[in-house]
Amino acid sequence: MMHYDSYPDARDHFAEILDAAERGRVATVRRDERASAVVDSERLRRLLASGEPSRAEVSREPDGWSVLVPAVPAAAEGGTFEEAVDEMVDALREYAEDWQRDPDAMVEHVDNWGLVQLVGLSDDEQLRDWLVSTAG
Repeated sequence: MMHYDSYPDARDHFAEILDAAERGRVATVRRDERASAVVDSERLRRLLASGEPSRAEVSREPDGWSVLVPAVPAAAEGGTFEEAVDEMVDALREYAEDWQRDPDAMVEHVDNWGLVQLVGLSDDEQLRDWLVSTAG
């Protein structure tokens, strides 16, 4: 385990911290009273995707498809299933950008931190797979 009690000390060992994160080792940096963890982004993305099912609700409509994810103020529609899912990926990206821009304004969505991280760490294909793999 690698723990640094100051960011100047961590800065001097930054390559070692990144190496540790890539290998899945614990690496933390303390600044004032808070510690932050440095983790490999793909490992974190996989963990979030497996622990945070989308619970996407997909509906066949008379003129296409609709997709919504409960607890997220976003929905999407498309003429085909694939178009609706692609639109939902875009809607999730917009939601995550809004959340990151002003998290204090998203107070009722504070528990969506994991979703926001998942969106930020995933490419479009990974988000599509996540949405579809757990859609109801």
